[in-house]
Amino acid sequence: MAESAGLQFVSCFAFEAMQKVDVGRLAALSDPELRLLLPCLVRMALCAPADQSQSWAQDKKLILRLLSGVEAVNSIVALLSVDFHALEQDARKEQQLRHKAGGSNGESILVSQLQHGLTLEFEHSDPLRRLRLTLSELLAIMNKVVDSNGEFFLKSSELFESPVYLDEVADVLCILQAELPSLLPIVDVAEALLHVRNGYWFLCLLVANVPDSFNEVCRGLIKNGERQDEESVGGRRRTEALRQLCQMNPSQALNIRAMVGEECHLPGLGVALTLDYRPDKADEAVSPLVSYVSGLLLGTNSKVRTWFSMFIRNGQQRKRESSSVLWQMRRQLLLELVAILPRSRSTHVPNDGNMEEVSSGYSGLREEHVVKASALLRLYCALMGIAVLRPTDEEAEQLLQLMTSRPPATPAGVRFVSLSFCKLLAFPTLVSTPEQEQLMVMWLSWMIKEEEYFESAAGVSASFGEMLLLVAMYFHSNQLSSIIELVCSTLGMKIAIKPSSLSKMKTIFTQEIFTEQVVTAHAVRVAVTNSLSANITGFLPIHCIYQLLRSRAFTKHKVSIKDWIYRQLCETTTPIHTQLFPLIDAYINSILTPASKANPEATNQPITEQEILNVFQSSAGQGEGSRGGRQHYSITTQLLILYYILSYEENLLASTKQLALMQRKPKSYSAALMDQIPIKYLVTQAQGLQQELGGLHSSLLKLLATNYPHLCLVEDWVCEEEVTGTLPLLRRMMLPSNTCRYTQSQLHQAFQKLPSSSPRLMRILEHLTLLSPGDLISYSEALTASMALLLEPAVPRRILQTLNKLWMGLNTVMPRRLWVMTVNALQPSAKLLGQQQYTQNDLMVDPLIVLRCDQRVYRCPPLMDIVLHMLNGYLLASKAYLHCHLKETADFDRQSQTVSNLGVPGQPETPEVTREELKNALLSAQGYPQALLPLTVAGIPSIHICLDFIPELLAQPQLEKQIFAIQLLSYLCTQYALPKSLSVARLAISVMGTLLTVLTRAKRFSFFMPILPCLVPFCQAFPPLYDDVAGLLVQVGQVCASDVATKARDIDPLIARLQYLKEKPQGAAAPGGDFSKLTLPQRIAEEHGGADPDVQLCYCVEATFMDIISSTLHGL
Repeated sequence: MAESAGLQFVSCFAFEAMQKVDVGRLAALSDPELRLLLPCLVRMALCAPADQSQSWAQDKKLILRLLSGVEAVNSIVALLSVDFHALEQDARKEQQLRHKAGGSNGESILVSQLQHGLTLEFEHSDPLRRLRLTLSELLAIMNKVVDSNGEFFLKSSELFESPVYLDEVADVLCILQAELPSLLPIVDVAEALLHVRNGYWFLCLLVANVPDSFNEVCRGLIKNGERQDEESVGGRRRTEALRQLCQMNPSQALNIRAMVGEECHLPGLGVALTLDYRPDKADEAVSPLVSYVSGLLLGTNSKVRTWFSMFIRNGQQRKRESSSVLWQMRRQLLLELVAILPRSRSTHVPNDGNMEEVSSGYSGLREEHVVKASALLRLYCALMGIAVLRPTDEEAEQLLQLMTSRPPATPAGVRFVSLSFCKLLAFPTLVSTPEQEQLMVMWLSWMIKEEEYFESAAGVSASFGEMLLLVAMYFHSNQLSSIIELVCSTLGMKIAIKPSSLSKMKTIFTQEIFTEQVVTAHAVRVAVTNSLSANITGFLPIHCIYQLLRSRAFTKHKVSIKDWIYRQLCETTTPIHTQLFPLIDAYINSILTPASKANPEATNQPITEQEILNVFQSSAGQGEGSRGGRQHYSITTQLLILYYILSYEENLLASTKQLALMQRKPKSYSAALMDQIPIKYLVTQAQGLQQELGGLHSSLLKLLATNYPHLCLVEDWVCEEEVTGTLPLLRRMMLPSNTCRYTQSQLHQAFQKLPSSSPRLMRILEHLTLLSPGDLISYSEALTASMALLLEPAVPRRILQTLNKLWMGLNTVMPRRLWVMTVNALQPSAKLLGQQQYTQNDLMVDPLIVLRCDQRVYRCPPLMDIVLHMLNGYLLASKAYLHCHLKETADFDRQSQTVSNLGVPGQPETPEVTREELKNALLSAQGYPQALLPLTVAGIPSIHICLDFIPELLAQPQLEKQIFAIQLLSYLCTQYALPKSLSVARLAISVMGTLLTVLTRAKRFSFFMPILPCLVPFCQAFPPLYDDVAGLLVQVGQVCASDVATKARDIDPLIARLQYLKEKPQGAAAPGGDFSKLTLPQRIAEEHGGADPDVQLCYCVEATFMDIISSTLHGL
């Protein structure tokens, strides 16, 4: 500052010597420098030291030798000779007096009436009076500081302003503070010195003579400082004082700057200290100023960011001053920017370079400057976007020159181009003239042309080409908010960008550089990202393709994207990239949903079945090994393809109605393809990789629960814990590596030689239990093909139990294929001879095939457990299959109403109808042996739901289903004597009467023989049905009698008896009657059973009559 011009300040060399008490360096000081430090040196020489060592005694002698030739030492010694205790008491009395007087300048105890001015009094006074004069003046200033409530003032003090006595006053001030530290705390004294002229000089001398107080004084000044130092005179004086202190002790400058950030006071001081800082070893990459300001604006502390942004905003409102710290900072930044510009691009640096470089106008940015240029760009973005810095014309011109320069093809160069491009989008006002706009267009064209070269030469996967494409797509789809988000993400800061400011850039992009057709055609030619994973950051081709899929640009311009997506899915690895899931979903949507109603054919092509099969050829889930020439795809690729297939099928099913309205039917993937995909094995693998796969495992489980519920059995999950848990893992770890390994042929031979080979087979099976489920796959065919051999007698139960355990282990990795092999292996021997092989589809259509196995299975608990497990799975599969079938039929609305009442997945489920009831209903609708009816009706609580199915079964054309319906109804009527059962029974009797008139003789016999006994439970449950049943029986007897009349057999007595039984049933069972006659018709029927079916049927009718009468009497 001008007020301290010409004064000798303490040098950093002298201050360091005082800090370390380096007598040798002190001896090297000049007399003017030594004069400033005399108060401290004299006190060291005269006061009794705490250090009694010999070395200090020698140093003390050297100090005395230094002081011996200095005349001013005598005056300082005289100052130290006064009674400071009495002086302190008088000073405290004066403070009390001033406090009572309200701070007015009344009488002073320290200083009596002054005859002359303060300076003359000081000159003519003895040491004690000099101390009193200075102390009185200093206390007055300190009291005024306390009373000012933070408002700055500058006190005129003749004592501190006279250039003649500055040294003597400084000596007195230092001695007073050293001897009276409780009365004059050094921080308070430093605060008071800011309010007098030459205060910086006094402050530096005071701290230099008490060097260990440096940090304390600086922290106190900062803590009491203003939040914005350049807003007031006091703030600027405080900043300058601290700046002088740091010049005296530069090693602590960065610590003082850190205090500024902690307290959020004096931002100008932080910048000034950074401008003054001269590191011992300069950083070639980034300057200290760029690092410091970037850290404040881009750091995580929002309080610091707001505080410094306010400094920038307020600094711009004042008139430009060369002394302003803000303008000094801007000038320094501009100089650094110009220094790294290519010579031919800078308009301020003389061009003394190569003439070819000048003529081109586009010399490249030097490689060693690229990182610094990127840091400068980010800093200017922060200054303009966060601190709202308004660049001058000069700054804007140089920034545009830097942004449009061409860096070398390195990763840092790619980063620089991306930052430059985003800065153009964030601050389009930098381009204001037609010449600048043309320069920007040429630079963007260069980016498009050089993108591939940069990506290959720099060796990076995320280049600026993808960002260009992405921005172009956002402009075409008018997603300006997405562009703003992209810019902020790339720059690494949140900037307020108005969408309206992008209108000029939008016009340039959409009309001059990237039309939509150009974007689409270019995107397909972009190479896929090799080994795509979440570790690859930045903007990749996948982001561009995803946006184009969302905007339906590919279908609009008839560009096939299927091959690109397939290649990218094949080039993936863990950890999985988060953009892959949205990409697959958008691709599936573009396959099923046309881009517009006017053009329903405008859709993408799905991945072909052959391409899908190629991915799974080498999967461990297949029983066969992959062929050596095939490419091995990663588990990530296989899981993504599986996710694509399942999601595609689910969306196709959900869009059935919409597709029917558009008369479109996209192709569904065949069941044969799905049978070759090891779904369960892949899901099991995904379970162990959940950290790397993100949410893929949960998404697959969700899709499986809908489309493949039989692969989501709770029992299977529990079994997986037993098979893949800790204990089995430890057992496998204990298995020696040189253990004998058995081949499939050895296993097969051991099965064939049962029961003599039981011990050997047991050893082989026990060994297989130590293998992992994946390793068991190669033995699956040998294990299942020989299951029928275990049904022979004398097979040890332990072998059966071990086989069951191995089967359950295989079930965790290949359930569907294992089930098919098992069902075919357990067929009855007669079917095996006929070589009838069921497929997966056969078993889903008719799950009861599982129960049509060898009868010996029902007497073998370990194998029966396997059969029941398969049956449960196929029932769930059949339910899902039925749901899909009903959705795909043309008469969807009628079927959906029926299915919705049954609780089919996807339809509202009524409280009365549960999944268990649906299973029972579906099972009953398909029929099962009559012998099981008593067991099922009595043991299944929800079997009453089948009353809803019986009318539909009675309407079926197959006699077998009608017979099953009447037989089931007879048991239901006995179990549930409800009004609904009565109405269904009436319907059944009516249907029987109708069929009697239309069936042929052979069909009549096969139909009525099994169902006539069912009329007995009808009458037993509902007596009002007796007349209808009796009439039906007489009608059946008459029809049969008419056919027998042509033969040589007298049937009339039987008909007469039937009429009598109908009219007087009580007479047939009179007391004393022989009930053994009830069995007579049955015996006669057996005697003539092979002769005439009608005769058998007639006697069966009579037996039914007698059973009805008997049951009625027993009921009474």
